Amino acid sequence: MMTMQLKQYWCLAVLCFGAAAGSANAQQLHTLEFKSPKELHRFFRYEKGKTIISGHRGSIEAGLPENSIAAFEKVLEHTPAFFEIDPRLTKDSVIILMHDATLDRTTNGRGKVADFTWEELKQLRLKDKDGNLTPHRIPTLAEVIEWARGKTILNLDRKDVPLEMTADLIRELDAYAFVMVTVHSPEQARFYLDKNKHQMLSAHIQTEAKLEAYQKAKIPFNRMIAYIGPDIKPGNRTMYRLLNARGTMCMISAAPTYDKLPTAAARAEAYRAIIADGASILESDLPIEVAKALALHR
Repeated sequence: MMTMQLKQYWCLAVLCFGAAAGSANAQQLHTLEFKSPKELHRFFRYEKGKTIISGHRGSIEAGLPENSIAAFEKVLEHTPAFFEIDPRLTKDSVIILMHDATLDRTTNGRGKVADFTWEELKQLRLKDKDGNLTPHRIPTLAEVIEWARGKTILNLDRKDVPLEMTADLIRELDAYAFVMVTVHSPEQARFYLDKNKHQMLSAHIQTEAKLEAYQKAKIPFNRMIAYIGPDIKPGNRTMYRLLNARGTMCMISAAPTYDKLPTAAARAEAYRAIIADGASILESDLPIEVAKALALHR
């Protein structure tokens, strides 16, 4: 069961229920809507007992392809969540969603993403995790940002898109209230904050030395979450203590580790252990499973 504190939190975070588009019989979505960047910052402020789910590349569940709007919507049918996604550039400089630099694993195309125009790539179909073709097609980042408005939060991972181009698109679409950016260094963080001081960050801070570097660069901790790694390890406790004291939530990604356990029961045990260890954000390729394991499933 959800704790009363968490139930109250979702209400304060403006948890809305909107009908999924496209069908009168569509399931309702568990949406997150923010009117300003400051509301987004408050949503991610650390509070003891608060847990948030992040869908890594959206989800690979229910026969749906990663980095697809269909997968994002399926997750929101079950639980509130935000999504880490992968922007890449086409040959003609259109930003699309694609984790790999090549098309082979996730589409019915072959070759490098950068060798094809958007006109060519939008003819392709996406594959599910087992390699089966789906009816879903590659989305552009602009399309996904407009879809996410009033529904969820997007975390833009760092691939081959220049920082300037990413910052320009967020500004053009006025998406600061629901789009955050992954940064791997204080220098990258400073670049985005110089563009807009309200930009929400997802910072890789896995060691005390990295935390000190962000502090010396005067990067504000009240507009970031911290990714501290993919597993439970002794050093995590120190990072939880230091970052939580600054109001920063800590994220562990189960995608490269615990998501690969062979049974749902083993994965559920691992997901619960991550939260018991002290993480307040759990990123997973299987966010619906995570919601069930943490009793946040609706």
